[in-house]
Amino acid sequence: MADIKAETGQTELKRVMGTKLLLLFIVGDILGTGVYALTGQVAGEIGGAAWAPILLAFAVATITALSYLELVTKYPQAAGAALYTHKAFGVHFLTFLVTFAVLCSGITSASTAAKFLAENFIVGFRLEWGQTGVTWIAVAFMLLLAAINLRGAAESVRFNIVLTAIELTGLLIVIVIGFWAMGQGNADFSRVVVFETEAGKSVFLALTGATALAFFSMVGFEDSVNMAEETHDPVRIFPKVMLTGLSITVTVYLLVSIAAVAVVPVGQLSESATPLLEVVRAGAPNLPVDSIYPFLSIFAVANTALINMLMASRLLYGMARQDVLPRGLSLVLHGRRTPWAAIVFTTAIAVGLIVVVTNFMGRGTVTALGGTTALLLLAVFTVVNIACIVLRRTPTDRPHFRSPGIMPFIGALTCAFLLGPWAQDPIEYRIAGILLLLGLVLWVLTWFWNRAVKARRTRFTDPTELN
Repeated sequence: MADIKAETGQTELKRVMGTKLLLLFIVGDILGTGVYALTGQVAGEIGGAAWAPILLAFAVATITALSYLELVTKYPQAAGAALYTHKAFGVHFLTFLVTFAVLCSGITSASTAAKFLAENFIVGFRLEWGQTGVTWIAVAFMLLLAAINLRGAAESVRFNIVLTAIELTGLLIVIVIGFWAMGQGNADFSRVVVFETEAGKSVFLALTGATALAFFSMVGFEDSVNMAEETHDPVRIFPKVMLTGLSITVTVYLLVSIAAVAVVPVGQLSESATPLLEVVRAGAPNLPVDSIYPFLSIFAVANTALINMLMASRLLYGMARQDVLPRGLSLVLHGRRTPWAAIVFTTAIAVGLIVVVTNFMGRGTVTALGGTTALLLLAVFTVVNIACIVLRRTPTDRPHFRSPGIMPFIGALTCAFLLGPWAQDPIEYRIAGILLLLGLVLWVLTWFWNRAVKARRTRFTDPTELN
């Protein structure tokens, strides 16, 4: 990872993104699977006051976003968390762990989206295929993404705008129907202020666990820093755009959560594989909206999955190119010039996660994979906040955004706190641990291989060996 580009301010990438396009990218990246899939589960953790963990998750995300803003305006280059970790600590193995954690978070996020997409496919077409059918649809979707990825079909800005509009439309439908039902007296607004927890569990611990789960809905803003080299004047526009994007999404999420628990009882909401569809059905039973809503959900989360698999395969390809992972993972498809080995490898991991976790969790697969994504990114965000503190000792000659006061310290502490066993389900540690262990094995094998190759080259070029 030593030759991470960005030691200078130069860029080979074309700057194409202005304020509006960057805002759409951020909003589109944050919106998606989290709110569509986990609204019911968050309510199940804390009761009708599901807005509370969303608000707390927003606060934690915003504090961390301030650290990202300080770093991206100080070092306006691509590579994101890996670059900041490398600059702050210069420890190659730590940089590798952060990079691989980001890669794994992309795979688990895409797997979550695929499983939720499959649930909506079953509902939309009124199929009676059970969990086995859901699993096979999710696997087929991942293979379709791999085929698209192999063709080199990266998301264009226009396509991102269209899918973002679909995501917003689906959420606005829930908000409008929910508040219309309230106006008609068909909703119980009193549920919104009720905190309910499992027997023997304090409100504080329940709120902590729900916040960690809701955090999955707020991630995505960190991806935007990788667009720094393709953004016009990133130092000037990044702060206002990122904070505006976070504010828009949390407003939508709060309204969705309030509408959901007011219209549908928490127990029914938390048990449903398609919670927002339950809101549409209950709030507007005489409208045909519920017949098209599953398909809106499919398009909304498909974007999340494709973006994450594109990111994961390219990141794996880059690590292999730098000999941090086996060089074979950097093989490129002739003609298409797409990283076929990295695409196959990341798709295989995603398919394995969907199949294996489903066997253990059943309908809880979406929650487990979404929680694992949040867990991995909370670990990355902890390191990024600490990197922000460390890099304040290294001044730059360019003006840049500065996170207020002790915010990076608060960001590091809050993210680290949400990593604890009081906030996470044990299955999420196991999934994350297996993924990181896989990365560690690949790293060790690569290290020994590179060492052997270097020794062989030295032996053949040493004059004493030739004699």
